Amino acid sequence: MYEHFKQPLASRKVFVQRLARNAGIAAGIVLISLGIGVLGYHFLEGLSWIDSLLNASMILGGMGPVDVLHTTAGKLFASFYALYSGVVLLAAIGVLAAPIVHRFMHHFHLVDKD
Repeated sequence: MYEHFKQPLASRKVFVQRLARNAGIAAGIVLISLGIGVLGYHFLEGLSWIDSLLNASMILGGMGPVDVLHTTAGKLFASFYALYSGVVLLAAIGVLAAPIVHRFMHHFHLVDKD
């Protein structure tokens, strides 16, 4: 996937392709997680689709829920979804940053060799 430290630095085109691929993977992770949240809020708490999207988006973004939750199932779901969302956010950032960090480290390793 990435060049070995003994290999030359990848071209800018390859780097941009890696960045685009990882951005797509990160977006997929976020969209799947958003879908889980929307379904959970809609079916467990009985919120409309748009209100479910709003609540899932707010929790996934780290802001917290908008609507007051009334059912025990909805409250349990929101608790676990909030914990899950924190991990997903960190994972998505890690996936997105991987090519940048690799290129940075590889560049300085090559500079250090010379």
